[in-house]
Amino acid sequence: MAISLGAPDENDDALVAAINTTPLVDIMLVLLIIFLITVPVVTHTVPVALPHEVNQPSKTRPQDITIAVDKAGDLYWNQARIGGNAVLLQRLKDSAAADPQPEVHIRADKDVRYEAVGRVVADCQRAGIAKVSFIVEPDRGTAFAAGGR
Repeated sequence: MAISLGAPDENDDALVAAINTTPLVDIMLVLLIIFLITVPVVTHTVPVALPHEVNQPSKTRPQDITIAVDKAGDLYWNQARIGGNAVLLQRLKDSAAADPQPEVHIRADKDVRYEAVGRVVADCQRAGIAKVSFIVEPDRGTAFAAGGR
């Protein structure tokens, strides 16, 4: 079986130097149609008002109460050690009656048992304190840089 390639003198099948853009245009039109159909479907979401958070340093006022819980579970009222949860509850009830009501800031050691901090939060709730917050140190990335955790 032989193939006839033709004589080299014939210019019937000349080399075409132009790029055929028809397949490119077809693909682009298909993608355009797909995007026109899918974009409205993707953008329909449930309307929710998202909060805008601004990181502001806490402003301590003289009437605010700082309750510290050390590693052993001992309680401190503004740097003065107090007897226990019964004394704490009574002091919180006395402070809750003030107008304006003070905020309670809880500072707990990272190794303290959860039970001790939970009791402080429960005492604040029983006393009727409206604003309770936890004071923590921001993560500076030193634990990961030093190879911890």
